[in-house]
Order: sequence, then structure tokens, then C-alpha cells
Amino acid sequence: MSKPENLLRLRKKHGEGHKVDISAADGARLVRAQSFGSAAIASLFAVVVFCAVWIALTALTNRVFPWMTVILGAAIGLLIRRVGKGVDWRFPTLAAVMAIAGSIVSNVVLAASTTAAEYDTGTLQILQAVTSMTWPVFFEEVWKVADGFYAIVAAGVAAFFANPRLTRAQFHALRLWRDQSDRHQ
Repeated sequence: MSKPENLLRLRKKHGEGHKVDISAADGARLVRAQSFGSAAIASLFAVVVFCAVWIALTALTNRVFPWMTVILGAAIGLLIRRVGKGVDWRFPTLAAVMAIAGSIVSNVVLAASTTAAEYDTGTLQILQAVTSMTWPVFFEEVWKVADGFYAIVAAGVAAFFANPRLTRAQFHALRLWRDQSDRHQ
């Protein structure tokens, strides 16, 4: 008997059906590849670079774009995914916290930069002159509702992008490892 012809002439998108050999050891390798410290350092690096880029863009255009913090969130999430290789809840949480903190820090640095330009001084001199009296003024006059909204959106974007894209085999190996172990490394 001949093989039945594909009536719709659709291409097969799957293989021959051979099973991939996966064990809990493969899941343990994924867990050992995680690096929370590297992810934290990479996110700090992203915040510093973002501050410099945002200051340069603001100086070039003479406009402040508050939605740029969403780009910061995406950059932090992608860096944490790439560098941290995290497969548990700590990495999206780190990404969200760093996105909110980075949003606040970058807004403070941007406000200091624009203030420094007005007074013909350096940004670092303005930042060194910050006192406890400065913070209420900053949050009253500079930090707007839109900034808070974009910071929260940036946190969500960062947490989304921080999750790794696992293949089915990697996800299955991780599940086997979790079922078999006490989840300590």
C-alpha cells in the first residue's frame, strides 16, 4: 500500500518523532548557569549608559522624552536575560526593581543635567549639592505622573524580557530537576 498523499500539500513542520534524551542533570546545568551577580552588574551598567544617552538626546533635541524609561526597561530585561541566564523568579524581579530604580535615578541625573546647563556648571557639581531639602522639590516639580506611569510600564517590560526563552527540551529538563531536587544549588 502506498503512502497517502497530503491533500493540502502542506509542509511537515516536525521531525520523525524521535524522543530527545533529557534528564534532570540537564535542568541542573541550566540552574548552575545562572548568575544573579552578573545580572545585577549588567543592569547597573545599563542604567549608567542609559543616563548618558538620555542626557545627550535631551541636549540635542532640547526636549525630554519620559517614554525613554520604557526603553531602559527593555534594555535591562534583555541584558538580564543574556547575562544572568536566570530560570527562576529572582531575575524578573531584579529587572523590575532595577527598571524602577533606574527610572528614578535617570530622571534625577537628567534634572541635574538640565539644571547644570541653566546655571552654566557641571552635572556632578549639581548632584554633589543635593541635600534633603532637594528631594521634595524634585518630586514636586520634576517627577510627574507620566514619569511614574512610564517607570511602572518599564518595570513590566523589564520583567517580561528578563524571562529566558527556553526550548521545550530545556523546559522539560528544568521541570524534571525541580521535581527531583529540593531546589537548592
